[in-house]
Amino acid sequence: MDTLTAAITLLLIMNPLGNLPIFISVLRHVDPKRRKKVLIRELLFALFFMLLFLYLGTSLLQWLGLRQEAVSIAGGIILFIIALRLIFPQPGGVLGLPAGDEPFIVPLAIPLISGPSLLAALLLLANNSPDRMFDWTLASIIAWGISATILMFSSVFLRALGQRGLNAIERLMGMILVMIAVQMFLDGIMAYMEQAGGV
Repeated sequence: MDTLTAAITLLLIMNPLGNLPIFISVLRHVDPKRRKKVLIRELLFALFFMLLFLYLGTSLLQWLGLRQEAVSIAGGIILFIIALRLIFPQPGGVLGLPAGDEPFIVPLAIPLISGPSLLAALLLLANNSPDRMFDWTLASIIAWGISATILMFSSVFLRALGQRGLNAIERLMGMILVMIAVQMFLDGIMAYMEQAGGV
């Protein structure tokens, strides 16, 4: 796999267009003057976790006594909860935060930008071709940069869609996110069962 192919693959896994309604919903209750700063902070956290997993992911999981399947299962559970809040809105938005409170790392940086699927893909790249870490780093930064650019213009999409359009897309994305969350959970369970069966 060349660098460009890896970057495109990572970008598709990050799915910035699919995450856009969730980001808008989460940031809706944040002070408008702070939104861009919060988004930049979360994007930088996501990049940090991406590179951390690329270089130290396998060692970190082993040190914590965790398996890669646990990352997928935990991410699926978190996404499922977020999806339910999108389908059945509550005061305070997706996170149930009081107006003005800011999300921190969860769920924007993790698992929406650098989710279990992305972290697993980075682990796979690093394990399969450890001699090409520069290529994988470049691919990660390219994918992150494109995703960040799309998410930074979320306010443009908000103005274009309007509140009703946003509400409709939120509920639709919530339903899709439920399916993605269940699939992530099942993938983690199946991978665990295969590992347990092979022992």
